[in-house]
Amino acid sequence: MGAQWKAKGKELAANAKGKVFGKLAKEIMVAARSGADPALNARLRLVVEQARKVSMPKDTLERAIKKGAGLTGEAVHFEHVIYEGFAPHRVPVMVECLTDNLNRTAPEMRVLFRKGQLGTSGSVAWDFDHVGMIEAEPAAPGADPELAAIEAGAQDFEAGEEEGSTLFITDATDLDIVSRALPAQGFTVLSAKLGYKPKNPVDPATLGAAELEEVEAFLAAIDANDDVQTIYAGLGN
Repeated sequence: MGAQWKAKGKELAANAKGKVFGKLAKEIMVAARSGADPALNARLRLVVEQARKVSMPKDTLERAIKKGAGLTGEAVHFEHVIYEGFAPHRVPVMVECLTDNLNRTAPEMRVLFRKGQLGTSGSVAWDFDHVGMIEAEPAAPGADPELAAIEAGAQDFEAGEEEGSTLFITDATDLDIVSRALPAQGFTVLSAKLGYKPKNPVDPATLGAAELEEVEAFLAAIDANDDVQTIYAGLGN
């Protein structure tokens, strides 16, 4: 399981789309601190492309860029923080947050982790690889993901979240280079970001249905928090 954890069926809910826009707007604002021009700001360009793929309204997108770049006169400061620990049944979890108020987020995370176990920094990070994750789909029939991975410089590939898509895994430093190279190999990039890939994911088959439901409920509760950007769970497919 290379990609982040996603709630089952979440994308179908209308309110979930607004939540996706909100998370992307935060990422855009953070990326735009380094410049408002996507052509000159690789991180911003990747997030903008992702926002367009999910049909974020143009005015919402442009407002987030201007706000993050300091062009609106509003002070914007989001702090990136990662919470580590375990879901029920010892499933390791990395939770990425972007918050404008750590004094709000930290106690909320402590409460959410009560049904699992909140760890200290590094307590589960050792069990994840920090990698680039590029989800892409074939631009034409016959595009070969294995050949594309080799030619573009990706480390590995696996089935993506979207039907028919491929998730290309890269070194963290190669994310932008590989995402730029994939179109020439017949793939359209849907999203590109840095993330965490579990080294030793828990096999869901080793958990009973009730136990797996507990893990899913725990992750869904964390995902519902407004400060949470992405959840990476050490849970196999």
